[in-house]
Amino acid sequence: MSSLGFRATSRIALIIGVGMLAGAALAQPRFGSPPDPRPDATLAAAPAGFDARREGVPAGLVEHIEFDSKVTGGKRPASVYFPPGYSRDKKYPVLYLLHGIGGNETHWPGPGAAGAILDNLIAAGKAVPMIVVMPNGRASNKPSTLFAGGRGPVAAAPGAPAAGPPASAPAGGARGPGGLDPSAMAVEFEAYAAFERELIGDLVPFIEAHYSVTADRAHRALAGLSMGGGQSLNFGLHNVDTFAWVGGFSSAPNTKAPAELVADPAAARRLELLWVSCGNEDGLFNISAGVHEYLAAHDIPHKWYIDAGAHTFPVWKNDLYHFASLLFR
Repeated sequence: MSSLGFRATSRIALIIGVGMLAGAALAQPRFGSPPDPRPDATLAAAPAGFDARREGVPAGLVEHIEFDSKVTGGKRPASVYFPPGYSRDKKYPVLYLLHGIGGNETHWPGPGAAGAILDNLIAAGKAVPMIVVMPNGRASNKPSTLFAGGRGPVAAAPGAPAAGPPASAPAGGARGPGGLDPSAMAVEFEAYAAFERELIGDLVPFIEAHYSVTADRAHRALAGLSMGGGQSLNFGLHNVDTFAWVGGFSSAPNTKAPAELVADPAAARRLELLWVSCGNEDGLFNISAGVHEYLAAHDIPHKWYIDAGAHTFPVWKNDLYHFASLLFR
């Protein structure tokens, strides 16, 4: 890895370790009941050990970075995975991989085991060597009203407009889905929606200015889990000139209603890959199923998969394994 010009530090090891502990304790909120009857799983389970470090398999490097955000007016964090043998003499595609509500930039490299999954896929020739950018997808200076994970800097950018919550955001009544306060959820929906401007306007340009990447839509992918799955579908389908590969894993209620999500079916058909998946024991199953049904009814090519499992990292790691193997080919 000497060609990187970087070196692994104890700081990133600590960050990932903290993320693993947080991820182990994190329970994503339940927004509803699992489907009944339970549908059969259609996505195969990845091979045993797919998410574990293996002896003899070259390991990539995960670095902690910070970039300037015009949305928050401060520094914002991300974790970046570089594949084994990363060299500035080559150009790499980039996957932007987003966490769920209450998560942060440590969750995919920690409990999500993204580095080990990519290392094993690349070593087996099942994935193209790629850079994976795992940012903090909560673009706000307001403290999280639900969880401690989505932190932001302290000073707001003057005049930065806040995006309103989508129509599917909890509203009315003392408690929303999963027993959560609707006003607290509205703050989170705004913070995660604002990340679209930060992703397109700040993070993507930063990555392309600092690392050896191919800077075009065909070499950019966007995917995420839960709230990050909703972000990926919302942002990806709204920015097909920026991303050609889009995936939503167990997408949360921040996902736009299908007719709004796919306002331009012709644009959606330009995607190289549109992936929608969810576990067959997940209380959010109807969101992903509804997106799939709308896409199918409008003849929009996509991959629809049902995982075996609930709203948990084993499902999302399996999704990443299969999704990454399809990218940039």
